[in-house]
Amino acid sequence: MLGPHDVGHRVVVRRIVGIRDNRPLFSDVLGDLIAYDATGLTVAARRGPQRIRHDEVHAAKRVPRPPKETADLERRADDAWPAPVRERLGGWVLRAADGWTGRANSALPLGDPGMVRDAAIDAVVDWYAARGLPARFNVPLPLCAPLDAALTARGWARSPDVLVMSAPLAAVLAGPDRDGLPPVRLDAVPDDAWLAVVAARKRGLPAAALEVLTGPPQVRFATVEDLAVARGAVVDGWLHLSLLEVAERARRQGLGRHITRALAAWAASSGAGTAFLQVEERNTAARALYGGMGFTTHHTYVTRTIS
Repeated sequence: MLGPHDVGHRVVVRRIVGIRDNRPLFSDVLGDLIAYDATGLTVAARRGPQRIRHDEVHAAKRVPRPPKETADLERRADDAWPAPVRERLGGWVLRAADGWTGRANSALPLGDPGMVRDAAIDAVVDWYAARGLPARFNVPLPLCAPLDAALTARGWARSPDVLVMSAPLAAVLAGPDRDGLPPVRLDAVPDDAWLAVVAARKRGLPAAALEVLTGPPQVRFATVEDLAVARGAVVDGWLHLSLLEVAERARRQGLGRHITRALAAWAASSGAGTAFLQVEERNTAARALYGGMGFTTHHTYVTRTIS
C-alpha cells in the first residue's frame, strides 16, 4: 500500500469500481501521486486528476517510468549541464570539467558500452585517472540497477539519493505571486555577483565551470537584487532549473517560487512545455517548495565514486 511518503512518485492503483455477480470489478489508475490524506489519495492520470477513497483501493504500489523516458530525460539533463570534455564508450558518455560538480565529472551509463560490464567499468576508471580525477558514475535508477549492484560489489561509495522532478510549466506558473517582491532580472550571461554566489556554494569556479554554465544555446541567469539567484536552460522543449540560492536573511518570503516562476515564464515564451530539476531526497525544504509548484518525482539517481 501507499502512504504520504509516496507523494510525488509514479504509482499504479487498482481501484474497486463496482460489483458484478458478487465479485468486485477493478480499474487501474496509473500516474503521479499528488495527494494523500485521511480520506483518500489523488493520482494525476492521463485523463486528469483521479480522487480515490481508501475503501476503493484494492492494491497500490510505486512503479518506475518506462526506461526510454528515463534515458531521454537524463540525456536532456546532460545537454543542459554540458561538460566541456566528453568521450563516448559505446552508449556511455564520459564527462569531465576540471572536477567542478559531480554531474559534469561522471560517466553517464546509458545504453551498451560495447564491452562486458567489468571491462567497461575498468575503462571508466582509467579514463578519469588519466585526467587526475576520481572515477564516478551518474547512475539513473531503476534503469541502471544492474550497474549499481556491480559497483556496490566493487565497494564504490554511494551518494544520497537524488530525485529528478518534473512539472508542466502551466502548473509552475499557476496562481498569483506574493505581492511586493522585487523584480527578477534575467541575463544571457552571468555577472560577477551571480558567479560569486555560485562560487561560494560550489567552493570554487574553475574555467570549465563557465563552459558548463553557458554551454546550452538557450540559457538564462536569474537574479533578485542581492537576495536570490538561479539558472535556467531550455533543451529539447524542457526547462532545466538549477543553482537556486536564496540568501539566508531572505528565506521563507516566497523568493524561491518567485525566481522559479520567472524562469518558467521565459522558458514558456521560448517554446518549452515542461520543467525538471534535481534535488536530494533528504532536502525536505526544497522538496516541499517544488512539490507545491506541481513537481513530481520522475526517477532517481545516485552518484557512485571509486573508493
